[in-house]
Amino acid sequence: MDIDGVFSGGGIKGFALVGAYEEIERRGFRFKRVAGTSAGSIVAALIAANYSSKEIHQLLDELELEKFLDARKTLIPFPVMKWILIYWRLGLYKGDELEKWLAEKLAARGVMRFSDLPPQTLRVIASDLTNGQLIVLPDDLIKYGIDPYSFPVAKAIRMSCSLPYFFEPVKLYTKRTANIIVDGGVLSNFPMWLFDKENIIKVRPVLGVQLSHSKPNHPQHKIRNAIQMFEALFDTMKEAHDSRYISRKHAGDIIFIPTEGILTTEFQLTPEKKQELIDLGKECTKQFFSKWCY
Repeated sequence: MDIDGVFSGGGIKGFALVGAYEEIERRGFRFKRVAGTSAGSIVAALIAANYSSKEIHQLLDELELEKFLDARKTLIPFPVMKWILIYWRLGLYKGDELEKWLAEKLAARGVMRFSDLPPQTLRVIASDLTNGQLIVLPDDLIKYGIDPYSFPVAKAIRMSCSLPYFFEPVKLYTKRTANIIVDGGVLSNFPMWLFDKENIIKVRPVLGVQLSHSKPNHPQHKIRNAIQMFEALFDTMKEAHDSRYISRKHAGDIIFIPTEGILTTEFQLTPEKKQELIDLGKECTKQFFSKWCY
């Protein structure tokens, strides 16, 4: 059966999305259109490029996550240099290795630019800090004078994954300025609204996979100091828009995967932890299908 799918952001916790995809595929569902933010955009892009769940599992199993921590080379010790990188480069790591890996894996399936995919097959979310707005890729590239279909898919995914202060932002150049683009999760971490009938006609069931608790079970933020307040502020900023949408719609079409205890930027995950996340995604998806009506 054909369905549309949306995958949330969550950084390294995105391994759980792969487990969910394995269970979804095992039950005979096929994605016709996909959308995602950050880690979810990576999974969505690989699905759009016709990778099976087992193939994605294998790709990630072989991947050394730390290769993505591509700090700029310098004679200054990194503990000192990192503050300079954040101040001048706006991020600790370049993000080039992530884009390079994505480009290689997508090209292996004949996908380099959005023109290599059927229209509307893949859309991802990024945040334009220069203009203070959310952007949907590739659709909104036309606003920057860029042909959406000629834009590299790997570049769009990197933009969606540019976690502020961790990865350097991507600069989207126009004739007038260099627009600073960061992680889509800043403004919409779970863009299920992309398949709202007000925007796009719902022609098949839409299934979402979100790396969080369902709203009624979401733990309250504990705020006892400034750091905890910043964490709560950023978390609220990420989820407020999407939570409002979900509260208005039926949450019955969303697979919720609680992944507390794992940091978004925990690139030193052990193989055991990776497998635990994948298994968690599978188990939550099995529970979801035990009661899903479509």
